[in-house]
Amino acid sequence: MIPIEMEAFLKAHLPEATLLTRLKKEDGKCYLEFSSLDVHLLQRLNVTVDEIGPQLVACVWDEKSELEIGGYLIVDNLSMGQPSMGGIRCLPDIKPSDIYNLARGMTLKNAAANLPYGGGKSGIIAKRNLPDNIHEEIVRGFAQLIRRYKEIYVPGPDVGTNDADMKLIAIENGLDSAVSKPADMGGNRIDELGAAAGGVIIALQTLLEIFPRMRVLPQFENLEIPAHQDLTVIIQGFGAVGAHATRILKERIPEALVIGISDLEGYLHNPSGLPTEELFRFWENKKIATKTYFEKSIVSEGFKHPTKFSTNANDLLRENAFCFVPAAPIFNYLGVRPSDNASMLVDHMGNWNVIIEGANTYSPDPNRKAARTRMEQIVYREKGVMIANDYLVNSGGVIFAAQEHIIKSPEELQFPEEILGNKEAVEKWLTDNSAKFKKLSKKRLEAGEVYREGVIRHNMIELIDILTTHPDILPSQAAERISLQRLKAKESELTAKDIMISIPMIDSSSSIQDAAKSMIDNNSGIIAVISDEKLVGVVTDWDVTKASAEGFCDGIVTKIMTKQVITASPDFNILDIVREFEQYQISAMPVVQDGKVLGKISSDLITQHYVLNFLQDTGNR
Repeated sequence: MIPIEMEAFLKAHLPEATLLTRLKKEDGKCYLEFSSLDVHLLQRLNVTVDEIGPQLVACVWDEKSELEIGGYLIVDNLSMGQPSMGGIRCLPDIKPSDIYNLARGMTLKNAAANLPYGGGKSGIIAKRNLPDNIHEEIVRGFAQLIRRYKEIYVPGPDVGTNDADMKLIAIENGLDSAVSKPADMGGNRIDELGAAAGGVIIALQTLLEIFPRMRVLPQFENLEIPAHQDLTVIIQGFGAVGAHATRILKERIPEALVIGISDLEGYLHNPSGLPTEELFRFWENKKIATKTYFEKSIVSEGFKHPTKFSTNANDLLRENAFCFVPAAPIFNYLGVRPSDNASMLVDHMGNWNVIIEGANTYSPDPNRKAARTRMEQIVYREKGVMIANDYLVNSGGVIFAAQEHIIKSPEELQFPEEILGNKEAVEKWLTDNSAKFKKLSKKRLEAGEVYREGVIRHNMIELIDILTTHPDILPSQAAERISLQRLKAKESELTAKDIMISIPMIDSSSSIQDAAKSMIDNNSGIIAVISDEKLVGVVTDWDVTKASAEGFCDGIVTKIMTKQVITASPDFNILDIVREFEQYQISAMPVVQDGKVLGKISSDLITQHYVLNFLQDTGNR
């Protein structure tokens, strides 16, 4: 059944006619889909369309399930490549706008990491801390819902989901249908390995090396770089990113001190340094470190203990340190106005030299972007605090996860079709091939570590380059420029093979009714007619409509198909495709190589991919 919160939201924000006409059902699975062309409908969902995206907004649920299984999937942009990648968030109050913000962050993050994948995100509407069997059934049900989009979206874990959930999705939809799977599936466990946290520390190390270049700006003219033994760090959010950041910092800069941390229960602060190894163990065991440490170590000594504990976690941001790492899932960690609903107002923040964002803080929402600009104008421009933006530094997770697609899974390890959805059969397959999966996992991990090091160092150097050569630009604007330049460069290289999607195909001996049913089942206005695995014609919805109007519905499909087919070569660039559409007055055509159909391209796809370059070029004139 549809989640109650989702049903209420959709009825409150969309006209009833839209719900009736747009809803598609496939064996109890329900889909409401919108593209960037549906500007006004998306505005009703609080999703703002811009020159980047979104390409697809899908509201999905299973009306046949006895459980409430449903949520949202958003593919923001595919300029960097297909499929898109981004985690599945599982929370009870998720809205499309939340997923859109996160999907846009993934577009910029994947571009900043120069990964050949677009930006996407999805969300399951479900309560936290459900019994394991209920949570598992909901995840498997959602996996079945998003199987429809597996060519354009590959999920990973996020808040409320984990690596075990990605394994469940792979069992349902295939080995390569999810990333950040356990090692027994050849995966890179991004949370367990601290993939994103490692990027934060790499960024800090790089900035320590190149930070002196910022002295050319007036707000940094008195900047002093501490020796490693004087380097102090405070971390907001001692979770998967924050906890691993303390561990990796100890490994890479042993002399540095973490002097403050916070989590849901409060914050700890000690100017002489906190026992990070002990706190990491507390987090591993209980997921809460501050209160556990307070109860085990501070209570017995009381005020004599050198470490301060407070139940007001946000007060950590009043403490001084060289580096502040926001790693809690909070958009506004600093605000200028009380209405910003931030963790701390800038008037009361501690004295810091650099902020390295471990949490996802980007939002395309105009109001949030305005709040971010106000914050940076004071924190960066007036107070002289360098800000390393989230998607430039915390992309280690997606970098590690992407290796599961970049380094292909051998055909011999792919799950046979007949065992998909059969947990026991898949587990046996994994056991029988355990040595091969273990070797594959190690190879991907090593590749991820090398790639992460290079990309994040390069991002920090490029960020400093832009900030020092353009004194009026803010860090968030510089970071966005980095990603958009990569999106634009990739856009100009796209070919038909990069942007095509699948096209339904039927045999030349099929009936017209078969063709019509295929169009409906696949939601496609064009299908390819095949004979001996070669293209012999196409049938469009117009052809079927015309045949019906003329009372000719009982023949075979070859009687109504177009035999002289306009096709695209897989190496056609976007302008080649547009010229074909204009010359022949068509809106879709198959992509064909040596007579074999590879997919299709359409005017809608071109709109998604061409608009970014067009608008950017127009804006630069």
